[in-house]
Amino acid sequence: MWGVILALTPVIFGLLAISALFSAAETALTGASRTRMHQLEREGDRAAGRVNRLISDQETMIGAVLLGNNLINILASAVTTEFVTRAIPGALGVAVATAIMTVLVLVFAEVLPKTLAILRSDDVARFLSAPTLIVVKVFGPMIWAIQWIVRRTLGLFGVKLGMEMDVLAAHEEIRGAVEYHHSEGLVEARDRRMLGGVLDLSEMDVSQVMVHRMSIAMVDANLPIREVVAQVLKSDHTRIPLYRDNPENIVGVLHAKDLLLAISEADGDMSSVVIDKIRREPWFIPDTTNLKDQLNAFLKQRNHFALVVDEYGALQGLVTLEDILEEIVGEIEDEYDNAVEGLRRQPDGSVSVAGSVAVRDLNRAMDWSLPDEPAVTVAGLVIHEAQAIPRIGQAFIFHGHRFQVVKRVRNRITALKISPPLDGAETV
Repeated sequence: MWGVILALTPVIFGLLAISALFSAAETALTGASRTRMHQLEREGDRAAGRVNRLISDQETMIGAVLLGNNLINILASAVTTEFVTRAIPGALGVAVATAIMTVLVLVFAEVLPKTLAILRSDDVARFLSAPTLIVVKVFGPMIWAIQWIVRRTLGLFGVKLGMEMDVLAAHEEIRGAVEYHHSEGLVEARDRRMLGGVLDLSEMDVSQVMVHRMSIAMVDANLPIREVVAQVLKSDHTRIPLYRDNPENIVGVLHAKDLLLAISEADGDMSSVVIDKIRREPWFIPDTTNLKDQLNAFLKQRNHFALVVDEYGALQGLVTLEDILEEIVGEIEDEYDNAVEGLRRQPDGSVSVAGSVAVRDLNRAMDWSLPDEPAVTVAGLVIHEAQAIPRIGQAFIFHGHRFQVVKRVRNRITALKISPPLDGAETV
């Protein structure tokens, strides 16, 4: 009898080896990097292509692997129990067979192969992709029947399974991967902000990055040409909106290069330059325009300057290609730019901030994480949190910082002092 058991030992370990392959395939294929597999497939790696085919229908793949794994484990347990009970009859033989197979399956068919698959997910997935694809094809009809039963059963409890891909979930997966690698020290803080900025474009609109109308440098088109030239020279920008009668009546955009060319063609005689002949048509866009869509529009129309209006057509601000790119790469400064206008660090660690400074600019400059959803500017954030227009000298503590109103003009907060909150401090 013991001779028969010894003869069947290779069979049992052979079944356990097959079970181990199933376990490794399940773990590796669910943990493999989709981005790396797609890149390898584009480079001609056939194994990566098989992995992508399996991952594309992950529910069927997992079902087939689990079905094969359970069949092998049950078969190995049944064979072991059959022959152990011949040597040790009764319940004791069943208990011994159960103990032996529990240890063997747990160690050699589950923990060991899955540990290896976790450590080398991509390599194991590529290595086992071919046999796994065969298993999926063999067990495919059975898996579809099982899926139908599972969906019907879950439907009784109100659970609906959809097959479509959640684009937002994919974005969050990328964001989570960037945050994880940053915490591990593999992604620098600047790269982390840039990658996060790319993902944020589809979640923001132009009203969150535009230059507010109160901060726009404009030129009255009715002014004499010499005064127009003087104002253009004083400006830090090369594109300046032109208005007539009142700043709401925008009639065009003056490009400094066009003005210089017109003066050159007139041999320096500025009196012969007509502003209406060199101004460009203004491009108006709604304030709800998505940043990603506006970036594509800038690139398509080869125009890097747009004026933002609300639903009533009233001017709200302006946005440029540089404003959108700065959401990705941070501040783009040249010899005429200042570092973040309206922000000054103090010796005591606090920061003096103009109320018009954008929350996102403050976060980038100080590496903070103040929320920018409720309001675009720092003043707007304070008013939103206070639910009132604060008085001069009034202070509030929220989001891990202390905000004190330093200056206010009518109902506008123009200057604040921001510092980390003191222990035990209360909102004033």
